[in-house]
Amino acid sequence: MEFLSTNIFIIFALILVCISFLYASVGHGGASGYLALMALFSFPILVIKPTALLLNIFVSGISFWFFKKNKHFNWKLFYPFAITSIPAAFLGGYLTINTTLYKQILGVFLVIAVLRILGVFGKEQDYKKAVQIPLALVIGCGIGLFSGMIGIGGGIILSPIILLLAWGNTKESAAVSALFIFVNSIAGIIGFLLKHNSFPTESFYLIPFALIGGSMGAYYGSQKLSNVKLTYMLSFVLILASFKLFLF
Repeated sequence: MEFLSTNIFIIFALILVCISFLYASVGHGGASGYLALMALFSFPILVIKPTALLLNIFVSGISFWFFKKNKHFNWKLFYPFAITSIPAAFLGGYLTINTTLYKQILGVFLVIAVLRILGVFGKEQDYKKAVQIPLALVIGCGIGLFSGMIGIGGGIILSPIILLLAWGNTKESAAVSALFIFVNSIAGIIGFLLKHNSFPTESFYLIPFALIGGSMGAYYGSQKLSNVKLTYMLSFVLILASFKLFLF
């Protein structure tokens, strides 16, 4: 990448591997982390959004494969969100807006979600409730739209919602979020391409580093970690994302 020196690029790539590992371990694509990292390293604005969506596709795809392989995916939990999120993410990817205020609002939401997951507002239920499809459709539409606008897949928002509403356990939410991120990121990129008629080639140089971290994270998250450990890991990811959203 011509705007980064070799040494700086190496540092960036190593951090990228760590971020993709952490997010993939809980079924996320890592876009909020990628957005913050690229902003920190002064990536051009027109590179940041499509790059985050592209890396999301690869990392979330790997994550979904591992979680599904280990039988954590629940189709009935996924499809109500996806029906409305995919077209909304396409529209969001097409739109260009000032995201500063939204990032701050999202950061606050993530802090609240963390407090809820950690039991400050009550503990995660030991039982599961039936998915309320009308509510899931509305949630999917809202997350998809903002996801496409900002350049995230939406899993960082969907996971805590699933847990808060007791619609699934931690690993189920991770599996559903992974596929949710995958389809929304594709829709967001298509919208971006239709608006700008181009895609930054620099983005493709980062794919191998995201794949390395994402593969390792998805493997350990889907097999090695217990639900309790995943809950704390998810909380850590949400805290990290909220700080990055406030700072960048």
